[in-house]
Amino acid sequence: MKTRIALAQINVTVGDFAGNVAKIVAAARVAHEGGAKLLIAPELALSGYPPEDLLLRPAFYTASAAALADLATQLKPFAGLHVIVGHPLREVAHAGSHSAGHGHGNANAPIERGVPPVDTFNAASLIVGGEVAGTYRKQDLPNTEVFDEKRYFASDPQPFVFELDGVKYGVVICEDAWHASAAQMAKAAGAQVLLIPNGSPYHLNKEAVRFDILRGRIRETGLPMVYVNMVGAQDELVFDGGSFVLDDKGELVAKMAQFEEATAIVEFEGGKPLPAAIAPELSLEAQVYAALVMGVRDYIEKNGFPGALIGLSGGVDSALVLAVACDALGAERVRAVMMPSRYTADISTTDAADMARRVGVRYDEIAIAPMFDAFRNALADEFAGRAEDATEENIQARIRGTLLMALSNKFGSIVLTTGNKSEMAVGYCTLYGDMAGGFAVIKDIAKTLVYRLCHYRNQATGFGKQNVIPERILTRAPSAELRENQTDQDSLPPYEVLDAIMRMYMEEDRSLAEIIAAGYAVDDVKRVTRLIKINEYKRRQAPIGIRVTHRAFGRDWRYPITSRYTEPVE
Repeated sequence: MKTRIALAQINVTVGDFAGNVAKIVAAARVAHEGGAKLLIAPELALSGYPPEDLLLRPAFYTASAAALADLATQLKPFAGLHVIVGHPLREVAHAGSHSAGHGHGNANAPIERGVPPVDTFNAASLIVGGEVAGTYRKQDLPNTEVFDEKRYFASDPQPFVFELDGVKYGVVICEDAWHASAAQMAKAAGAQVLLIPNGSPYHLNKEAVRFDILRGRIRETGLPMVYVNMVGAQDELVFDGGSFVLDDKGELVAKMAQFEEATAIVEFEGGKPLPAAIAPELSLEAQVYAALVMGVRDYIEKNGFPGALIGLSGGVDSALVLAVACDALGAERVRAVMMPSRYTADISTTDAADMARRVGVRYDEIAIAPMFDAFRNALADEFAGRAEDATEENIQARIRGTLLMALSNKFGSIVLTTGNKSEMAVGYCTLYGDMAGGFAVIKDIAKTLVYRLCHYRNQATGFGKQNVIPERILTRAPSAELRENQTDQDSLPPYEVLDAIMRMYMEEDRSLAEIIAAGYAVDDVKRVTRLIKINEYKRRQAPIGIRVTHRAFGRDWRYPITSRYTEPVE
């Protein structure tokens, strides 16, 4: 017997229970009209993912329970449709059913005599005929990288299997599929197909990692798998979708596009998936650029900003941010401001104006020389007898930051900062200057990748316009233009060297000795790693931004500001 299964790759918002219910119902309507008998929504689709410390508030679970009941009622007209939906669950604990060592699973319960203990779960429920027919509680709680689910949830090592059209389906949630036990329990309980709702955030090479892990589970269980991932952005995390189906040999039989919201239907016969559409694989540059566009669009839309402001310098970083913002929001919602100083080259203003014209945004110039002179005059007595240095450079950056924030305050648009990961790593940025803003679009993009993304965007055909970044911006030496004849390489190693050392030290946790053994000069390794260490205080004060690597500054990177530890080079 053939059964159609629908994959709801939807973009939900944390805490928007009514909006998320509407998204699930809309996907259910598509599924029902397409003849599907089963719909799978992503992990915590009802509440949005990750809710973080909202999960410490009992009222949040009350709202979730009400939304689940509302969803069940709204699904009742879709006769015969079974729906798996992820949601947070708070319930009275019952002895012997939940695993020990579940962290803060009871943290939401009042500790009072006579009040029963409660546990909280990352759950997925089956809704049939307007009723909740059963619930699975996640077993393996991730506590690495950006995940800290043990802070919020208990674990319940109980399988959940249900039957539809003579086939038994087992549910496991996201991290459960990264480990053997949950899948094996489901198989032991009779499952013939595994259904896996996910909230799996994107990072470079993540899709290949997913395939490798799940093919390992298939080798162990011999069960086909339906993997449904959410799409969209939540603060610094981007969820890329890319939902797929693997058969019992691990062969890919269906795959949805990354970074696109959609509902797809895959047909099964006797528990075996039949070939369906397979979306083409995106290049690395295409993936990262799409992640940046989605990250900007969702952050601005979900937080209600009318548009974006960008300080355009005529350099490569602000050019990339401007291109991303226009592709995310439309040029009419983006404003670029050039703020030249006496050190700004004519070609910088020419190239900035040229790019603004190419993408079609409002472009303004505000000269900062008069303000800079006013600061210097005001500080002249205090600075008497001291040579100019980085102090005066930083004043210029802070004037620009103040102007952008003033425009933001007046018009409501958010300032998108333009610092890249290489600069953030070594502190080549100014507190309350170029770091001033609300969202750091390329904070996890190394400088060498910035250039690759710019070249990709100029050649891409899916955004309406090509060659939006003037060629000279991509070929001239990068410079902050805060003093005469300045280039970035005056203060930093070549970006190819800096980025490689940063990647090995910060993303791969390689020792200094290992980096040196890889062929990098001792002085460069010591210098770059020292700069990474001493500039932690700056990064703690930077705006959040989009994560595209498996180790970004922020949630992934928790190094102390105050530390006297120095790693040996041997």
